[in-house]
Amino acid sequence: MSHVDLMAGPPPTHLPDDPAATELDGGAAPVEVVRRHPASPFAWAALGEQARDEGADDVTVYAYARVGYHRSLDLLRRNGWKGHGPVPWEHEANRGFLRCLALLALSARAIDESEEWDRCSTFLRESSPAAYDALLG
Repeated sequence: MSHVDLMAGPPPTHLPDDPAATELDGGAAPVEVVRRHPASPFAWAALGEQARDEGADDVTVYAYARVGYHRSLDLLRRNGWKGHGPVPWEHEANRGFLRCLALLALSARAIDESEEWDRCSTFLRESSPAAYDALLG
């Protein structure tokens, strides 16, 4: 008789490598990378972070982050994620999603959308405590 751990959660989700990350690391402009890879969480995270860093309106940053977040959810689901469970920061390919989620939380707070801030910051902490510490902590 085998022992089944009924308290065990879902296994960690490890997203596949994102070609947009390589382009961004090579110095490509985020807006051009989004055009080539519109489904890429890394591309949307980079575009949103660039907009924020260049002083764009909080609503613009929120919009970029929200697109990246929804593209991330699509990618997560295609890779076995069931709506909850760990998405480790330590796995580099997960960082596009985690950055989008953190940026969405921060930009929601910036536009006084407190329910979205609470939901997204909690989601980030539950997905990856290390990402929460790195991006919001």
